[in-house]
Amino acid sequence: MLLVTGGAGFIGSNIVASLNEAGRSDVVVNDVLGSQVKWRNLAKRQIADFVPPEELFAWLDGRKLDAVIHMGAISDTTASDGDLVLSTNFRLSLRLLDWCSANDTPFLYASSAATYGDGADGFADDWSGAALRRLRPMNLYGFSKHLFDLALTDRLRRGERMPPQWAGLKFFNVFGPNEYHKGEMMSLVAKRFDEARAGKPVRLFKSHRDGIGDGEQKRDFIYVNDAVAVVRWLLETPKVSGIFNVGTGAARSFRDLISAMFAALGRAPDIEYVEMPPAIRGQYQYFTQGEVENLRRAGYNAGFTPLEAAVKDYVTGYLDRSDRYR
Repeated sequence: MLLVTGGAGFIGSNIVASLNEAGRSDVVVNDVLGSQVKWRNLAKRQIADFVPPEELFAWLDGRKLDAVIHMGAISDTTASDGDLVLSTNFRLSLRLLDWCSANDTPFLYASSAATYGDGADGFADDWSGAALRRLRPMNLYGFSKHLFDLALTDRLRRGERMPPQWAGLKFFNVFGPNEYHKGEMMSLVAKRFDEARAGKPVRLFKSHRDGIGDGEQKRDFIYVNDAVAVVRWLLETPKVSGIFNVGTGAARSFRDLISAMFAALGRAPDIEYVEMPPAIRGQYQYFTQGEVENLRRAGYNAGFTPLEAAVKDYVTGYLDRSDRYR
């Protein structure tokens, strides 16, 4: 039996889908559905149980699990309730780490590229104590994930009991089906698709940095299928532990991303550049790109879907259909 926390969320529900497609129905989801459309992320899935957060540790008591895949978190980068974010993203993660350590259960968890802050020190997934302590996240979400990375690796260095396998995944800009409940945290493709299909121009921010053109701000965009493939590989490779970037290693511009969306619709790009709000100019990231050599050295040799192919699959397989869910 596998437990997926945040299993009704974006990446979590895609992990559940992938496990189902591989023949596993013994997947337990821990999440909050609320009254919105989040339940649709699981509508095509088979699960063994659905456990609300307040019942999680009572449910775990006495259980034997193949692994805990911890994707649950408050992932809104604009979140401002520090007590709630740390309780959910840091302290709950520590309790799950304790349980997995005590019960010899593999523990895979979502860290975040937000831990790198403005990227001034690069995006190398060096999880030595000195390297981690140099990072300065720019938002509360990234800070909460960074705190957990520090706490886990400090336990390891002190020789404390750890799970038989543990892995932190620093996801970069993941996009794909089942992200629709995320509102403003959705990918730009999901947020702007309906406008583009309706014949409206897509707006992108102008650049306010010398040497970088409008729309040429770059991110490491990774299709959710590729992110899930890394999780599945870790489950199948129990000797591998560590903190790993989950990106493609190849930054692409927002102009490339939106042009790929228009191409998938069979149309020429229609992009309008607008002023970036002054309030965010000082902390806006112009470039992110995950170094993936650490993952390669660990033995992961699968490729990553090229941006144009990934966007086409997302548009034609999901966004441009009446049923957009995986």
